[in-house]
Amino acid sequence: MKVTFIQPAIGKKAGQKYIGTWKMEPLTYATLAGLTPPDVELALMDDRIELIDYEADTDVVAISIETYTALRAYDIADRFRARGVTVLMGGYHATLAPNEARQHADAVLTGNGEKTWPRALADVKAGRLQKLYNGQPGYVAVQPNRSIFEGKRYLPITLAEVGRGCGHHCEFCAISSYYGRAYYPRPVVDIVQDLSGSRHRFHFIVDDNVVARKAHARAWMRAVAPLGIRWAGQGTLTMARDPELLKLMFDSGCRLILIGLESLNDSNLDQMGKSWERALGERDELIQRVHDAGLGIYATFVFGFDGDDERSFDSTVAFAAKHKFYTAAFNHLLPYPGTKTYERLRAQGRLLREHWWLDRSYTYGDVAFRPAVMSPERLSELCRQARHEFSRLGLVGRRGWAALRRAGPRLWWLYWAMNLSLGEELDRKMMVPLAGNLDELPK
Repeated sequence: MKVTFIQPAIGKKAGQKYIGTWKMEPLTYATLAGLTPPDVELALMDDRIELIDYEADTDVVAISIETYTALRAYDIADRFRARGVTVLMGGYHATLAPNEARQHADAVLTGNGEKTWPRALADVKAGRLQKLYNGQPGYVAVQPNRSIFEGKRYLPITLAEVGRGCGHHCEFCAISSYYGRAYYPRPVVDIVQDLSGSRHRFHFIVDDNVVARKAHARAWMRAVAPLGIRWAGQGTLTMARDPELLKLMFDSGCRLILIGLESLNDSNLDQMGKSWERALGERDELIQRVHDAGLGIYATFVFGFDGDDERSFDSTVAFAAKHKFYTAAFNHLLPYPGTKTYERLRAQGRLLREHWWLDRSYTYGDVAFRPAVMSPERLSELCRQARHEFSRLGLVGRRGWAALRRAGPRLWWLYWAMNLSLGEELDRKMMVPLAGNLDELPK
């Protein structure tokens, strides 16, 4: 039996390739490959870097979908099913909207795949495939099989995980809609085996919060410190209250940490379920502690909660510039299905497109709801302007020297790669339609 994994893109403009930046190895498929019996032949097609061969000889197509990639994934799945190929779908979007996904798949696998994937494959072989396989949150020991990436042109960065879940339950977060406040740590021995076997020196830890359980974080950081790797990850600013933890992060190889600061407005933090961050009256001091520890900060902000007006953008960009963040994202709110934000906006009658991810007229950058004090179009444009302002060459240069002083020269190339294309990348993504054309193979 042959199984072909497909990584869908968000969409493509007619006659154009996908946006040519930041393509990293899709860890999900390496994990599934690690769970696959050795007698099953595996292949991977990545819609972001190659054309999909809809005539490929395969028995099963497996697609992991996110909300942004759902429509294109459904179109791709329909093409294969029309040929009689069995299609399996999973991922967070399929977990939150299984009935929708079932319209385009022979079977839907919800939740984590460690238990559902082997069962589904066995049922395909036996001719008894079920329509739905319900997985449970958690972690089962498995080492990713990254051999499926051979021959693909990805960034020289290995993706890995140290646990699942976050420990917080923000209103807008689709991931926490599944995990709640739970956190499932990966055994330290598995983490060390995974990272030590990587062919790359640079790693991105995909967890939503690498410091969700501090005792576990300390344990795996101490264990990987002798490996001499470099890694980036995601965490919360509260980690800066623990100087020992910051030192351990640096000693274990961390040089960049993504922190969701989200908003400088306390009423917004209350609305999004991050009132615990209001207590960070020492925000400036904690940011400085992170920087003093030799860690760069990738700061992310979300606009569109009810406390935002046009002044919010100027003050946030000024705040980001003052702290000379390694880089920053200025995004508008997206109401993901299954989240409290989505249900709140729907109850208030503020959703402009109830199923925006299935709307072929929806394009990247569109706002799918009615903000409280500005138009949807204005919210989108102000986010775009904020990113352009933060990527002005003079400001990029000043932040670059700060990044060099904090973390040294080893990741300086990454700083320039990320920041010089910041505004251009957003412009290229704007107006990309979800799904787009299906890119017929060249004749």
